Amino acid sequence: MAARDSLARICECGAVAIIRARASTGLVEAAQALTAGGIEALEFTMNTPEALRLIEDARQALGDDALVGAGTVLDAPAAERAIQAGAQFLVLPGLNRGVVEMAHKHDVLVVPGALTPSEMMTAWGWNVELIKVFPASLGGPAYLRALLGPFSEARLVPTGGVSVENAAEYLRAGAAAVAVGGKLLDQDAILRGDFTRLEALAGQLIAAVHEGRKEPAA
Repeated sequence: MAARDSLARICECGAVAIIRARASTGLVEAAQALTAGGIEALEFTMNTPEALRLIEDARQALGDDALVGAGTVLDAPAAERAIQAGAQFLVLPGLNRGVVEMAHKHDVLVVPGALTPSEMMTAWGWNVELIKVFPASLGGPAYLRALLGPFSEARLVPTGGVSVENAAEYLRAGAAAVAVGGKLLDQDAILRGDFTRLEALAGQLIAAVHEGRKEPAA
């Protein structure tokens, strides 16, 4: 899938699930549950054990039902390994030109992290079409809205401190999508094999995205 197609799908869905854990057991099943709940973009972080295998297995298990990406990609060699494993998008905690160039080389969507206006300008200069605002909790929705003043054409994905409870606020502030990890991936539920819990949480997040995208009352 081309980068522009991945971009369109993430922006349409409005939510990315971040899958990070200390063990790989149950994470493909968790991805399936989150997808069943309506989330169409799943990010396996590279610091999760067996991340590359998880990306491969999730691609096979989910087919076209969801995009499978790699998160916490820190350098170009890691980016290349993730792409070879089948990652359809790459997410960084910060800025790394080597990762961006690797993604562009393979026509894979890349989402670098930025927080300050200067970092935003750097990412923009690299022809990045989706920027992760991290950690979003430092400024909240008001900060996101302020960034979109000068960067009105930027597509921003707040990450870090985003939850089912506050996702709608970020969408109202102008977020193209939100990324949610620990507030969504219930580790105890995974250990219990209670994947219906994850499906329900995913459904709540998608409902919050829809709520945040409603036109404000006149």
